[in-house]
Amino acid sequence: MNYALEVVGLKRHFDAGAGRTLHAVDGVSFGIRPGEILGLVGESGCGKSTLGRTIAGLYDKTEGKVLINGIPTPSAYSARDFRNFSRSLQMIFQDPYSALNPRMTVQDIIAEGPRLLGLWKKDETPVRVDFWLSRVGLSPEHKTRYPHEFSGGQRQRIGIARALALEPKILICDEPISALDVSVQAQVVNLFDDLRRTMNLAILFIAHDLSMVRYISDRMAVMYLGRIVESGPADSVYFDPQHPYTQLLIRSNPDPNPDNRDDLMVTPVGELASAVNLKSGCQFAPRCPLATEKCKTITPEPEEINSGRFDAHHIVACHVVAKQITKNSPQETGESTAHAFRRELAEKIEERSFQATP
Repeated sequence: MNYALEVVGLKRHFDAGAGRTLHAVDGVSFGIRPGEILGLVGESGCGKSTLGRTIAGLYDKTEGKVLINGIPTPSAYSARDFRNFSRSLQMIFQDPYSALNPRMTVQDIIAEGPRLLGLWKKDETPVRVDFWLSRVGLSPEHKTRYPHEFSGGQRQRIGIARALALEPKILICDEPISALDVSVQAQVVNLFDDLRRTMNLAILFIAHDLSMVRYISDRMAVMYLGRIVESGPADSVYFDPQHPYTQLLIRSNPDPNPDNRDDLMVTPVGELASAVNLKSGCQFAPRCPLATEKCKTITPEPEEINSGRFDAHHIVACHVVAKQITKNSPQETGESTAHAFRRELAEKIEERSFQATP
């Protein structure tokens, strides 16, 4: 398959001292095609930002591969590697203020990359800066100002313009809307959607807001303690979640209509496990009401399933889901497999008298 960005078995571990190892990213694989947006969700500390920075070369790879347009990237980037791959891949950061040099004007910020790579001549810089400012919804008159003179949403647009000035094929967006007001979030998200269509960009969109990720993404991946536990078409993952952790995330997503709440969603138990010195087995097992001895000892492999409501490439790494999907088919039960699965989960939770942790 023709991927703009392909990640294969990527790991990024940190030395935590005293013989301990922090498994921030622990064997992640996925691909993003040109013109496609992959949304990556998961609670804080699961490794989303570390994954994005490792793909961009800001962190060295411990193991695994990252291919940009089919070309493998090195385990550790040199200055030359950054120059070579920056034209293909750019990153947009969560905090737009700290990501911009306060001593540089907007024009200098946007033109810095193209000028360093020799893509723009000095006399054509103002015209090109004007173009990219207009492209992200800012006025060309803003180019003489400094970052502190703008709002958070405007600064984020400047960061987007800086990334786009090199005309990359891949964007890594690390929480690009979390620091913005709701109305500004919608504007920025719509901008990303427009850019991926007109520039045929492949985008990895990292965020906490599941409903926003579902809105903008073609596919969605759910990350837990350094591993992707579920992935598939955005609507499939959001409306028909299979992994117990994904169900937990969906249930935690605020909904103004109480009638939309699904009482069959999984309620977690126990405490969040540590990413230090991870053991074999499913990392969600300590919090999962249906965890078996197999879950605690054998790491589940990603497996493609058919939930009954959506068709293609819904992948889940869960022993219980794999067993349940084989046991019940939508044709036999008359209801979606995911709903039947959640019903059984709810019944077993009640039988075992689990209580949600406060």
